[in-house]
Amino acid sequence: MTSLKNLSTLILLTTGALGFSQNPLNFGSDILTADPSGHVWADGKMYLYTSHDEECQEDFWMKDWHVFSSSDLINWTDHGACLSVDDLSWADNYAWAPDAAYKNGKYYFCFPAGTGFKDRVNPKNSTKWMGIGMAVSDSPTGPFKDPIGKPLWTTPYANDPCLFLDDDGKGYIYFNGGGDYFVAKLNDDLLSVKENLIAMDMGGYKPKREGPWVFKRNDVYYYTMPEDNRILTYYTASTPIGPWKYQGVIMKAEGESNNHHSIVEFKGEWILFYHRWLENDLDCEKKQRKVCAEYLHFNDDGTIKEVERTDAGVSH
Repeated sequence: MTSLKNLSTLILLTTGALGFSQNPLNFGSDILTADPSGHVWADGKMYLYTSHDEECQEDFWMKDWHVFSSSDLINWTDHGACLSVDDLSWADNYAWAPDAAYKNGKYYFCFPAGTGFKDRVNPKNSTKWMGIGMAVSDSPTGPFKDPIGKPLWTTPYANDPCLFLDDDGKGYIYFNGGGDYFVAKLNDDLLSVKENLIAMDMGGYKPKREGPWVFKRNDVYYYTMPEDNRILTYYTASTPIGPWKYQGVIMKAEGESNNHHSIVEFKGEWILFYHRWLENDLDCEKKQRKVCAEYLHFNDDGTIKEVERTDAGVSH
């Protein structure tokens, strides 16, 4: 079977684009994307669900989520916005890091959203609140509809979820917020929480982090996260709720910039999607976020080899 790396090289040679930089990923426009959630559905394509930064936005006031698909990770189709905060009755801002799943003929889109204002100068004046919603569609590209018209729960505060379906079809949501490393078991319809939130055993190490990403490989569960919001690190376990063992770094920080990621197998290769803060031609001085990708490799014992950022990404 032709590996993804060899396939990418063949495509580049055929098109005369050998050496063409693939980071950030070329979605065919200057759209600013972050927080990529990668999934391979039944058609064999890679689908990326991302948050969408407004150009020169104040803070992280974001309004919709986008979907992109590719058969080779080089040529992408932009399917546009799959859901907007304008479609929600319970939130009007903070369209942050999403995730997705497929079950029983339906595609599920798990998303954070909220209301209020975060005062970074005087935090005591903040009114910001965020929760996690679930939307459904017959298509992997949406549009997605919110069938329950409310968040899955209102307390504790929650954002940047990971929606994980195990091999037995059972669903779990891992999220940032609430003051601990929580997971929620979902009912079979994935539209409600089955039991109380579970505070997981992280082996005594629970640093500050942003939204997690959970995946399974060779019967080992991997809980990965942006530790201190910047360094991609991970734990492993033999069950989806732990106990977890800390394993170390996947990708080092890039200055003071935050990161958010996903890890998924595609055509025999494991891919790490993440975002970078890059220089731009906009009128604002600050860097802007765009999604990138790298190959990810495992050691024989199942531990993850550290990944370096490259300009070539998955084009080499």
